[in-house]
Amino acid sequence: MTKSELIDALAARSDLTKARAELVVNCVFDSMTEALQKGDGIEIRGFGSFTVRPYKAYSGRNPRTGAPVPVPPKRLPFFKVGKDLKELVNSSRHQPITGDEGDD
Repeated sequence: MTKSELIDALAARSDLTKARAELVVNCVFDSMTEALQKGDGIEIRGFGSFTVRPYKAYSGRNPRTGAPVPVPPKRLPFFKVGKDLKELVNSSRHQPITGDEGDD
């Protein structure tokens, strides 16, 4: 689902116009981004949690030349799926994914 599909779904399921739904979605994403930038975690019960993980600097390699490349320290967002969402995704209502589909 893309952001515009999310906006369409929100507008369809509520009394909001598409413009209002877009404002709501943007406000939620902006608030989440601001919280993560400050280093705060975000917990949405039943869905999952977002945190920021720090990574130390390390020496990488250029895949073409093999030359060492310094990689600076960084902070990256991390998502941990919630129990309820995990159970919904893995529920028996959906067909299990097998690796042999389309192999004739």
